[in-house]
Order: sequence, then structure tokens, then C-alpha cells
Amino acid sequence: MPAPKIAIVADWLTNMGGAEKVVLALHEAFPDAPIYTSTFAADKMPDFAGLDIRTTHLQNLPGPLKRMHKFFPMQRVRAFRNLDLSEFDIIISSSSAEAKQVRKTRDDQVHICYCHTPTRYYWSHYEEYRRDPSFGKLNWLIRFAMPFFIPPQRKADYHAAQAVDVFIANSTEVQRRIKKYYGKPSTIIHPPVDVERFDPARTRGDYYVALGRQVPYKRIDLAVSAATELKVPLKVYGNGPEHEKLIELAGPSVEFYTDRTGDASDTAVTEALNHAKGFIMPADEDFGIVQVEALAAGAPVIALGRGGAKDIVEDGVSGVLFRDQNTENVVNAIRYAGSINFLPGTLRRKAKRFDKSLFITKIRKVVSDNYTKVEPRP
Repeated sequence: MPAPKIAIVADWLTNMGGAEKVVLALHEAFPDAPIYTSTFAADKMPDFAGLDIRTTHLQNLPGPLKRMHKFFPMQRVRAFRNLDLSEFDIIISSSSAEAKQVRKTRDDQVHICYCHTPTRYYWSHYEEYRRDPSFGKLNWLIRFAMPFFIPPQRKADYHAAQAVDVFIANSTEVQRRIKKYYGKPSTIIHPPVDVERFDPARTRGDYYVALGRQVPYKRIDLAVSAATELKVPLKVYGNGPEHEKLIELAGPSVEFYTDRTGDASDTAVTEALNHAKGFIMPADEDFGIVQVEALAAGAPVIALGRGGAKDIVEDGVSGVLFRDQNTENVVNAIRYAGSINFLPGTLRRKAKRFDKSLFITKIRKVVSDNYTKVEPRP
């Protein structure tokens, strides 16, 4: 049987995060596969330089409109539906939004969706997004529009999910959501983590780290307010619309770090985590790759006990899980973590079950298993 022709499809490639690292690992697993996406910001994505990136017509929008792509979900739906993927045997979508909308054009094609989550603002976190859509001065308009625009978008998302042949969930929580909202079974393959990037120091610093896009749902404000109350050193990496608010909230023990692009460089984050006393993760994450990165660096994780954290952090063993998103809970969790003797080598070993090599092996097996079920191309 000839090797399958594979296409990788991503929602968008405009800033680096966990989903983008998954796309890179998919490319590493299938280096001949082109990567289709709605829009691509090459200047912000140096790790994708030289790869075969194929964009939709949305890439040709004027600059300001292209940067506002998240305002136009139905346009992305149409853009992905219009992609001609007829030459491919296997389509792998990496999706938390519209990439799963791609259409098969042959009966023998297989669509495998690596699902980061059913679209949060349609399903599991609709009310949270309506309270704070993260569009700044335009929040009032988005709040007003959501009850009118979300139902048809939710319907389109559900129908796209029914055409997926194989769902892969990135965590136990996402597996539950796929079943609840799409009525579909799924296999869990945790996202890839470059464990070897980290070299945990035996002697740890006295500071904690918080990291991520500074948007409301990440709740970095809780890490900042808890560190300020306890007067413990906290290094905050990243940027986003909440940046100035976080600076105003912070006390003298909190420091903020960004690089020349206005974000956090991998080198700075790696060095900080390698020596950190702990990593604070107050967000309700679908998985949260950075939690595994912290463990790989020998830093215990102080996290909200929901979502992907439950797959990653063993309470009292590799970190501390707190129950509710408020400053008091984070303060108490930091204090409790300080009473536990975490061993950096032990934490690193626990991170290895999420190593990128395991992800690549498992994703190749899913493709192989499903390609053998279809007739070979003529």
C-alpha cells in the first residue's frame, strides 16, 4: 500500500502557543504534509519559516482586517469549507475553532481532528466569554451580538464535528466535552512537550513564575494579587490586553518580562523555569502545555484543579491544586506548596510521559490504523 498523502489544517497561525506547538509536532511526524491555515503571520512565527504553509483567501484581506480575523468566524468557516483537499488521503485538523470545517471530497478520505476543545465560546465557556469577550472597548458590542450570532455558529460547528471520522482529545476534560457537545467518542493523546529543552537546577530560586497571554480567562491577575499579598517574588512573562491592568495591580515583588516583540522569549522562560521555586497557573485550561514544561524544569505547579491540570498535576506530589479562582485560594496554595519538599528530578520524570516523541509515535499509529481501513489510491 502506498504511503498516504496527508494534509495538516490549523485554525490560524498568528502567534505562538500550545496549539501552534502541536502543529509543529504534526509537521515533524509528517514532514511532507503541507499546512493549511486561515491566516499566517510569518513575522511572528519564526518556527514555521521554510515550511509549506498554504493560506485561505482571508490572507489577502487588507492588513487591519486580516489582524481582526477573530471577528469573522463564519468567514473562516467558509474559507475552510472552500479548501480543495481532494489530493489527500488523510486530513489532520488541529482545531479549537473552524479548522474542522474542512470538507472531504472523496469517499476514501479520512478526517482526523486533534481537538484542543470544542469551541469554548460556543459551548463550555459561552457565559464566561459573554461576560468578558476580551475585545476591550468593543466588549459591549460583542456582548450584544453574541445571542444573535452564536446559535448559527454553534450549529455549524456541531455539523462539522459530525463529519469528522476520528476525534483525538488533548485531555480527559476535552474528551468529556467532545462527548457532551458533539456526541462523539475520542481517543486521548496529550499534546507534545519538548522536555529536553529544560535542565532543572537542583538549587532553586526564591521566585515563582506566571506565564501566558494576558487575557481575562488566563486569570494571571490572581497570581499577581496573591504574590503581592504574600510579598513573594513573581516573574510574569507574556503580554496581552490585560498587561497594563496587571502592572497597576502588582506590588513591588512582581516583575514583568517581555522581549522585543512584546512577548516572552523561549530562552528567558526556559531559564526562569529551570530555577523557579514554582509555577502558578490560575486558568481553567483545556490542557496547559506550560504546566508540563514547568515540571520538566523541576518547578512544582500551583494550578486550578480543573481542566487539563487534573491530567498533569498530582496534588501534593508534583504540585498543589486549588479549588476556586480567587486570590485567597491561590495564597493558600502557595503557602501549602512552600511546606512541601519537591524534588526537581522527580518532577522532571513525571513530565516525561508527555514528551514530544510519544505524541509523534501515537499520532502516527492513529494515521496508520485508519489508513489501512480505506482503499489505496489508484
